[in-house]
Amino acid sequence: MTALLIIIAAIVLLFIGYVFYGSWLAKQWGIDPKRQTPAQVKADGMDYVVAKPVVLMGHHFSSIAGAGPINGPILAAVFGWVPVFLWCVLGGIFFGGLQDFGSLFASARNDGKSVGEIIKSSMGKTSKRLFIIFALLVLILVIASFVNVVASTFLSTDGRFGVVFNPTGQQSTAMISLLFIVLAILYGYLTNRLNWGTLPSTVVCLIGIVLAVILGLNIGFAMGRTSWIIFIGAYITIASLVPVWVLLQPRDYLSSFLLYGMMGLALIGILMSAFTGNATFELPAFTGWSTKIGPMFPALFITVACGACSGFHSLIATGTTSKQLDNEKNAKAIGYGSMLVESALGVISLIAVGMVAGKFIVDGAFKGAPPVAFASGISKMFGLVDDKNAIYALLTLAVSVFALTSLDTGTRLSRFMFTELFLKEGEETYKDAKGIRKVLAFPLFGTLLMVAIGCILGGLSLSQIWGLFGAANQLLAGIALMAVAAWLGNAGKNNKMFFIPTVFMLAATLTQLIRTVIAKINIFTGAAKAAGPMWGHWFQFFFAAAMTILAIILVIEGIKTFKKQKTA
Repeated sequence: MTALLIIIAAIVLLFIGYVFYGSWLAKQWGIDPKRQTPAQVKADGMDYVVAKPVVLMGHHFSSIAGAGPINGPILAAVFGWVPVFLWCVLGGIFFGGLQDFGSLFASARNDGKSVGEIIKSSMGKTSKRLFIIFALLVLILVIASFVNVVASTFLSTDGRFGVVFNPTGQQSTAMISLLFIVLAILYGYLTNRLNWGTLPSTVVCLIGIVLAVILGLNIGFAMGRTSWIIFIGAYITIASLVPVWVLLQPRDYLSSFLLYGMMGLALIGILMSAFTGNATFELPAFTGWSTKIGPMFPALFITVACGACSGFHSLIATGTTSKQLDNEKNAKAIGYGSMLVESALGVISLIAVGMVAGKFIVDGAFKGAPPVAFASGISKMFGLVDDKNAIYALLTLAVSVFALTSLDTGTRLSRFMFTELFLKEGEETYKDAKGIRKVLAFPLFGTLLMVAIGCILGGLSLSQIWGLFGAANQLLAGIALMAVAAWLGNAGKNNKMFFIPTVFMLAATLTQLIRTVIAKINIFTGAAKAAGPMWGHWFQFFFAAAMTILAIILVIEGIKTFKKQKTA
């Protein structure tokens, strides 16, 4: 019954936040349903493509979710369920939702441009370039992290190659994910070339998803880790360069049904466990202020990540979503609403691990893979203790699909921002650039470079990458909050609601990065023992130091901007 009360409390609080706080934000900023959006004004059939709200909701939700709201809350559960619950709910309402909604609105009012361009309009050209460099560093970690996740999920360890019968779970997941790509292309063709409506196209492709799952459970696809990394690199390169309606928009939309289904299945499981006693909530309310992952501040707020607030969301909101928005009035549902649904998923993940806490949380530390704990917890709610069941397989599939979704979205964002970095004032595309800048701004060049670096790092499968990803992602959130606040101030709109979230996120993430730098210095000086290859510690040290310096410079520029606004 504890689990049922937790999810009811979360849903009620998040609903109240959406209705009252979300509506208040829309009123404060002046959402205008009659104003044309960038997707309408700059429609190009490539990146600026008007999407129906339900389709865009699917793209945005799938892209921001990924595996984050499952991994983060489960790893942070070592602090107990109360701290994670409070941060998911309150963080989603007042931090994450604010950032996502604000970023989407600001981009929609700036021709669908990125956070970098928003920073430029309020904080200057230098700040814009520094931010783009910072964001590209984060995106390298995003690509590396999710290449690692997807390749590990698809990895075949039995030596087989190609189409296989009697597949393992990984081989089934790989086959279904490949079929998902085909279905996405089919949906895009039906709606954009044959002019089918959203409903019939959706029905056809949902039937296709069911058939794909049935086929994948019986016939799999097998490759080794290196082969999968090469395949994933090729796929995300192509996906980031083709028109958005071909792969990104339809794939994310169709993927969202898996996510909705996964959440619905989890809710049914929670109800069943409450009234049948199939599973008991084992997680304590609170375990202490410090655990093996560190002190609650900043570890809790860094670890939960996407379940409460994520800087990656701001890149998606301003990089792809704002270029497909059909009406400003839908920014609240897509930007703010998606974040709150993700917070609800974070709470569901917390409940799932709570059902199997005795198995996965040992001596104050989480043991195992979060997606496995998630699938095991939900399966147990249905009275299924054997991991080889259909529910377990579907949940694992859903997690892997969203990891791949975030991966191809992140690569497209890399293309936008890498090109932006080398364009001068007045140059709209790489064709307007001169000399070496024309080569550097060429979309294929930046895409290949980012994918190559990301795949190489992801292929190394080092824990150092994950250690940086959380802090870098959350630090990006603090900078994005500051950027939107500065833009709103320049536009004469209320930005006071951003101040506390901005300061808090910057404080938490800079603290974590500085702790990382100090820890690495202790290893280099012999004051602490090194775990893993030494070059990995040097990589983490330089990456953390570079992001800390860039962030501090941007914060100083932001403070200068706010001072000017106050005296104006």
